[in-house]
Amino acid sequence: MVEARYDPSGVGGRVVAVLGPTNTGKTHLAIERMLGHRTGMIGFPLRLLARENYERIVGIKGKAKVALVTGEEKILPPHPDYWVCTVESMPLDRAVDFLAVDEIQLCADPERGHIFTDRLLNARGLVETMVLGSDTIQPLIRKLVPRAEFITRPRFSQLTYSGYKKLTRLPPRSAVVAFSATDVYAMAELIRRQRGGTAVVLGALSPRTRNAQVGLYQAGEVDYLVATDAIGMGLNMDVDHVAFARIVKFDGFAPRRLRAPEVGQIAGRAGRHMRDGTFGTTDEVGELEPELIDRVENHEFDTLKALSWRNSTLRFETPGFLLQSLEARPPIPELIRTRDADDHLALQALARDPEVMALVKGKPAVQLLWEVCQVPDFRKVLSDAHTRLLGQIFRYLRAPVGRLDEDWVAKQVARLDRTEGDIDALVARIAHIRTWTYISNRPAWLKDPVHWQERTRVIEDKLSDALHERLTQRFIDRRSATLVRTLADGRALMGGVRADGEVVVEGHAVGQLEGFRFIPDAPDRSDEARALLTAARRALRDEIANRVRALENEPDEAFALGEDGVLSWRGIAVARLGAGPSVLAPAVVPNAEALLDQAQSDRVRARLEAWMRGHVAATLKPLLRLRDADGLSGPARGLAFQLMEGLGVLARKPVAAMVEGLSREDRKAFHKLGVRLGVTHLYLPALAKPAAVGLRALLWTVHEGRALPAPTPPPGRVSVAAEGAPPAFWEAIGYPAAGPRAVRVDMLDRLEVEMMKQSKGEATPVAEPALAQIIGVGAEDLLAVLAGLGYTRSVAEDGAVTWRRRRSRHPDAPRHPKKKAPAANADHPFAKLRQLHGAG
Repeated sequence: MVEARYDPSGVGGRVVAVLGPTNTGKTHLAIERMLGHRTGMIGFPLRLLARENYERIVGIKGKAKVALVTGEEKILPPHPDYWVCTVESMPLDRAVDFLAVDEIQLCADPERGHIFTDRLLNARGLVETMVLGSDTIQPLIRKLVPRAEFITRPRFSQLTYSGYKKLTRLPPRSAVVAFSATDVYAMAELIRRQRGGTAVVLGALSPRTRNAQVGLYQAGEVDYLVATDAIGMGLNMDVDHVAFARIVKFDGFAPRRLRAPEVGQIAGRAGRHMRDGTFGTTDEVGELEPELIDRVENHEFDTLKALSWRNSTLRFETPGFLLQSLEARPPIPELIRTRDADDHLALQALARDPEVMALVKGKPAVQLLWEVCQVPDFRKVLSDAHTRLLGQIFRYLRAPVGRLDEDWVAKQVARLDRTEGDIDALVARIAHIRTWTYISNRPAWLKDPVHWQERTRVIEDKLSDALHERLTQRFIDRRSATLVRTLADGRALMGGVRADGEVVVEGHAVGQLEGFRFIPDAPDRSDEARALLTAARRALRDEIANRVRALENEPDEAFALGEDGVLSWRGIAVARLGAGPSVLAPAVVPNAEALLDQAQSDRVRARLEAWMRGHVAATLKPLLRLRDADGLSGPARGLAFQLMEGLGVLARKPVAAMVEGLSREDRKAFHKLGVRLGVTHLYLPALAKPAAVGLRALLWTVHEGRALPAPTPPPGRVSVAAEGAPPAFWEAIGYPAAGPRAVRVDMLDRLEVEMMKQSKGEATPVAEPALAQIIGVGAEDLLAVLAGLGYTRSVAEDGAVTWRRRRSRHPDAPRHPKKKAPAANADHPFAKLRQLHGAG
């Protein structure tokens, strides 16, 4: 049985365990103690923590005094006094006065725990040894290292539970925690849309990318961080609140719920130094159990029952002996054999390769094989491709040259020197190049290791920068982040409008301003669009006030009315027409622009109403002259009123009695006012102009609440198909319906006159082509129009055509007795046609 190496003799000096929750200053204390000794070494659980503290110590002691040693990076001055390392890379053959290991509770980690356990049991400083971590490991340290002294450090700040909050309602300076890249990306996307952006931290990111993302958060460019539990290990950030979006993680074998110490480790990132922090839940996680909350708030967790262990006294006579020693059982119950680590699994795979085994002859070859197996696969998939790579490396190293082939290495590295692709592609390349960085730091394996160290470092940095850029592009909208932060602070926003209408707020283009309408540069109705609108409203107050004043002072030529009922100001829509008190007085409805307050909207309405009144008066001048006419008798005023209501067209039959009662003076007055007393209608010929027809069509359609644009006849057309609108519409615009056609009223009147002329004698031949030409139709449409007017067609044996008005009541005619007017009445439509037609 292999036994653990304790230190009962006291060799190695004082052993101190500094234990306590997060934010207790343990690491700061250890570095101070180390720098108080002549020489020292400290091991950190993460490469980025080693690098961060290396920079800190260099700032105190200078580069010549400090070495950095990680699996992928070595900075070795000629005679360093202090060594900053990852725990796996600590050069324990170096004697130092002080030695420390951070996060010692990772001795219980099923993957890496055996490394930390080995350091706890076997790594010692000549004068002082210090281990740092959670007090959950205290009982086991007391048993395994009986002479250890203990220092308990209280947390500087309070950590309290604040309950559940929606993801979009989390307070600024929050870290959201999930346990898969898919979940992290999805929540980061949502926060970007809602709050402008977030930094992202994943275990798969390179240290450079991770630091860059944390730097965005620390610099205040974003107020949110979405991360995996990678933030729970020593990342120092100004986090006020930690929100658990997931409480279940996959541990390599199966999904499991987080243990209370893990919740406490992650939640402990909230609060910094003397500032209190909070933790809670969000997204899919409900409220936490009261017992768990109490344990996290009071840092009371179950102590560890056992530590991961792997035999470190290995036998290298043969691969079989090496595997057997790796699989040795722990010497005491407090240690449990770790599950097979990646290097162990790689050794098992290569031991099944006959070509590799043929090269393993002697103890040095077995030791070399074990070194090769320890080359990490940073993708954490231990694929066949990685095993093949390790086999190829071993074959090159066992060749007569004893080094890796330079051309082969160059080819492997060159294919990774590409920055195109998405986030996942860059993450995969970074994982590959980190493996080659590790290989380049094995000086005996390469002819020019310094060259390859520099080459792989440059590629990793390039890929890391590209990944940081992709993450920033995808998950951070700097514009929205700036605006949201400024709005939350209540500070004034600096904004303006460029000549092309582009709105710029705080140096960011946020949309376009068209008149009083702000068009945000974001998807319609999105949270981002609402945020940009809020920013524009605050930044453009003076601009909008100036525009309202400018509109009020504009000449009438600056305004126009479209066929769709939209009122525009210098080509920009600012209002629309709505149903008003009468057809000639439509309502003006300013566009519901969020930038206008009620008073400004009323001022815009008043100016546009004034313009609209003037536009109607100018375009329908003959109609308004009729409205304002003086000296008309009662019947004439009644007809004038009905003509007004009908927009200048009035069917004669319903008002025949009133027309017959007109005096000669009324007829002369109507003549001066431009009113024609036609056969079938009273009308104003001057309103047949296209502008008047179009405006009447628009006013009638708006008043009736029908869809725009109205089916207005093309200019110059005297008849069109009576489609797309009811008969009342065609009547109102001066194109009464006759059968399937709508015929301009003056041409319809002329047609009726011609028909009456030709109907005076029995069987008078009709020149149908001439009649069709009057109303601009073909022969077939003429027949339908005349039938619609109540005429019947007869064809004699000799081919002569005659038309007669039907004596029977038309199906659409009013159901009342027909009155026969006196033959001598000058206004009867079948008497004195010249006088009748000429009077109007």
